[in-house]
Amino acid sequence: MITPRIRPRDPGEVTPEVKNIFEAFLEERGNIPNMFRTVGLRPKHLTTMISHFRTVMNEGDVPPLLKELLAVRVSSINRCKY
Repeated sequence: MITPRIRPRDPGEVTPEVKNIFEAFLEERGNIPNMFRTVGLRPKHLTTMISHFRTVMNEGDVPPLLKELLAVRVSSINRCKY
């Protein structure tokens, strides 16, 4: 794997606003995806990204689990940790 230029942040390293978002992800998913932990450096970007992510994952005919598996596979093929 290629080391990312911007390190994903842990909940203890972010602003209170981002920490609340991270806690919601932990409650919903049981984890905080690295792509969101990295964007946690920019709270407004994180909020927009999550809104887009939820729309992509929850709408359409393809089940969310298959979308998630496809995202993981594409990341793996591209040797990306996100």
